Amino acid sequence: MKSILNIAAYLFVSLDGLPELRTKIQNECKARELKGTILLTGEGINLFLAGKEPELRGFLDWLRADSRFKALETKESWSEEQPFKKMLIKIKNEIIRMNHPMIRPEEGRANFITPKKLQEWLDRGTDDSGRPVVMVDTRNAFEVEYGTFENALHFNIEKFTQFPKAISAHKEALADKTLVSFCTGGIRCEKSGLYMREIGMQHSYQLEGGILKYFEEVGSAHYKGSCFVFDEREALEPTLNSIPIEHSIRKKLKAG
Repeated sequence: MKSILNIAAYLFVSLDGLPELRTKIQNECKARELKGTILLTGEGINLFLAGKEPELRGFLDWLRADSRFKALETKESWSEEQPFKKMLIKIKNEIIRMNHPMIRPEEGRANFITPKKLQEWLDRGTDDSGRPVVMVDTRNAFEVEYGTFENALHFNIEKFTQFPKAISAHKEALADKTLVSFCTGGIRCEKSGLYMREIGMQHSYQLEGGILKYFEEVGSAHYKGSCFVFDEREALEPTLNSIPIEHSIRKKLKAG
């Protein structure tokens, strides 16, 4: 039986007093024997945590008791072993670096589409208005190698700061398409979706909850491969189970 609960979560919300907040969260995680990574920034919080279910849910209840984190939503999966080696809490300038400070998700999100609705569109090949749908992968090239949506557009970028220039170069070619940007858990698309609208790509959406939420609610439909995750599990299949070791890209790279 898989006894370790894994959660991924983020929330764009203005935060101050970050050193004090870091200490409080560190103490709570230590007391509950949780491991993972938390990023604290002036624009919000990003979490990847794992631990025994009662302790992790207790931590989330404690965190949401702070009104700033009340709206925090999580993506969940399970594992047999703890996938993190230690607990890290870092203070950063941005939750996800894009180098476009005017893009502020807290002030208003981009249009989003639910996993179930996206499946309808992909089954049909068009949105509700009959416009062709193109999936836009905002992740880095090595992540795309593990898996992505069928016929998704990606740019072989090495870091997210390269995405704005890459998508801008395709603006005219995609003008008559409906675009759905996606990433692992949705955080990159909170910014990519706003940026695409800012440059005039009006028929653009972000996949709510990212690939992990799609796996949770839909499964493997229209998706090929697995999804890279930033812990020792390496990647998750559409069943939300970790990939078999014989299929590990890391293993193949080491062997090569």
